[in-house]
Amino acid sequence: MSETADSRHWQMLDPSLDPSDPDAYLRTAIRWHFGPETGSPFWLRRVGRLDFDPLTDVRTYDDLRLFPNVVDELRTVPVEDLIPRGYGPRPPAPRVFESGGTTGAPKRAILMPDWIADAVDRMLRGPQFAGREPSNMLVLTPTGPHKIGCMYDYIAERQNTVKFCIDMDPRWVKKIIADKQAEQAEAYLEHILDQAEHILATQRIGLLVTTPPVLRACARRPRLVELINAKVELIFWGGAHMTVDERFVLRHEHFPNVRMISRYGSLMILESATERPGLSPDEDIVYDPRSPVVTFRVVDPETGRPVEYGERGQIVMNHVSKGMFLPNNAERDTVIRIPGRAGQIGDSVSSPAPLDSFNGEKVIEGVY
Repeated sequence: MSETADSRHWQMLDPSLDPSDPDAYLRTAIRWHFGPETGSPFWLRRVGRLDFDPLTDVRTYDDLRLFPNVVDELRTVPVEDLIPRGYGPRPPAPRVFESGGTTGAPKRAILMPDWIADAVDRMLRGPQFAGREPSNMLVLTPTGPHKIGCMYDYIAERQNTVKFCIDMDPRWVKKIIADKQAEQAEAYLEHILDQAEHILATQRIGLLVTTPPVLRACARRPRLVELINAKVELIFWGGAHMTVDERFVLRHEHFPNVRMISRYGSLMILESATERPGLSPDEDIVYDPRSPVVTFRVVDPETGRPVEYGERGQIVMNHVSKGMFLPNNAERDTVIRIPGRAGQIGDSVSSPAPLDSFNGEKVIEGVY
């Protein structure tokens, strides 16, 4: 294949495009990630240990089940080894983000600049920004190495607004909870709320980005409730779990003047699934992934077989893009299996809830 034809071939993997032929997109991505000139050192090293040939045996999304779950290796692999060689001998520097450490040492994923640019475009088209006048943001989430907070830096730059944030270390909270230091955990949460209250009291804030545990804590502090209802137009939440009943109480009893929208995802899919439109605010939220780049399946954790629609099972996530390939990742959550939208690969999900333990580690959400 000529260099020009090859470039056209890889165009299908452009992050800004919505693939129209999912199986062709998958086969192109497999050729990219397992081709010696384009694949990452991480996958090219590993291919010899697979008991199948990705280039010939992976033809459809069902075949992603052939892969082992490799995400635990992301705790220690040098991040440079994750960059596909197809980005060139001097590739653009990725942003490196880390997981919250809920199930052990944090895992690391890379977001290449082309992915970030498109992710910001999609965020701006999403329900938290579309149809709203740009406003200042308070990102009441982990920042530092965590994607949930850092992506809003790009939004503020694009919209010419201001992003306010706080100091929050979710790993410290998990550590002191695991050590049964409830008073220390509560004191740390109050420290978080003190920071938020000062920003809200002194600055113009239209968007509050936060997590369910922190939002529940805000609802217990009358001054914060008053400030949020007076100033904030939209609460955008995620990063942990919230029941229908909790959402109802927060919306109707504590923050009746504020819209609430959520998303559901994992660092290991590099983005989040979005709320399905058209449902009542008092119904279970249905989350639709960005198929075919991100796909879900919901399985019985004992057998690995799909559960019936409407039943609860463990979620397995796949991410297939130019910058990252992470298939067959059994996550720490259980969800209700929901039929996907027309043309979608795999399942949609609702009612996420954490497993009690995962890979021998107790699951502690803390504040994230």
